[in-house]
Amino acid sequence: MLTRKECSALRGIAILAIMLHNYCHWLRLAVKENEYTFSSLNNSRLIEALTHPDWNLPVHLLSYFGHYGVPVFLFLSGYGLVMKYEKASPDALQEEKGLPWMGWVRYHYLKLFRIMIVGYVLFLMVDFMTSGPHHYAFSDVVAQLLMVNNLMPQPDKIIWPGPFWFFGLMMQLYIVYRLFIYRRHWSNVLTLIIICCVIQGMFIDDTVTLMRLRYNCLCGLLPFGLGVLTARFCPPDISQLKKWQWAVIALVAIILMFFLSLNAYLWLWAPIAVIAAVIAIVKLTPARVLEWLVWTGGISAAMFVAHPTLRKIFIPISHRGDVYTGLLLYIIASFVVSWIVMMIINKMPKPKL
Repeated sequence: MLTRKECSALRGIAILAIMLHNYCHWLRLAVKENEYTFSSLNNSRLIEALTHPDWNLPVHLLSYFGHYGVPVFLFLSGYGLVMKYEKASPDALQEEKGLPWMGWVRYHYLKLFRIMIVGYVLFLMVDFMTSGPHHYAFSDVVAQLLMVNNLMPQPDKIIWPGPFWFFGLMMQLYIVYRLFIYRRHWSNVLTLIIICCVIQGMFIDDTVTLMRLRYNCLCGLLPFGLGVLTARFCPPDISQLKKWQWAVIALVAIILMFFLSLNAYLWLWAPIAVIAAVIAIVKLTPARVLEWLVWTGGISAAMFVAHPTLRKIFIPISHRGDVYTGLLLYIIASFVVSWIVMMIINKMPKPKL
């Protein structure tokens, strides 16, 4: 259903959403998102911002909806794993089949580590050279390097920079995929999705427990599993839909995403609408714009680890009142620095499977 270019473009959209969200939601004026917990107050503020729009409306929308870039990344991860490990050439599959699962997990840990460590060191240096440095406990640093800090008490207080919780989440999903999903019946995937949503629904009013759950793989199994199922069963001819049909899908999915976000239980399923909307948007994107998104997707890993550092540098400009000046400088710097960071990552040794 998705070409390599379209997957890269999806990564481009996802990283732009995450990067802009992680800047905008730090601004005091912004409508806050429902990401780890659900708050009706945030929904009320969003509706007020939509019914009484001002110059800050783009900031409100990016702050509230931008975190949905994470489910898009998780969808692509599940989709990519199936395409690589379940639909590869027979020789590649036979070679991979004899690899112990611990060796497979080690390989993916090292792949993530070579990306994470560059951004982490960059952030640490800037963090200590700027005002308000974070207090790093020894155990927190070790947990980040091992990508297990999602499992520690109060992960929202110890994971710094905040977006780096994603690395622990991905490691958990890699392990789940290898042990419970790889070359197994599709019902395993569906069962995991239902279990994760039911468990979250049971603690929907317990914000402390819900936050801890959603910092871990329970929050990611829905989009990740959807990516797995799409790669296995989605008919290829769906990509031949006409432009107007993709436009209808995009419109319906965006409307559905908005209304699902307003209910605590339906909110858990909102990533389905988000993924459908973004896929449809990519299918509708003109070739020139698509090429730019593909290039952005190519540096998405570097942009993910670089943008927290740049946020800390430029966000004081927006806090002083020049909201869009700070945001513009942040965007420009993010692209340039991410391109440089990507070159550094590419120079590092690659792990072997």
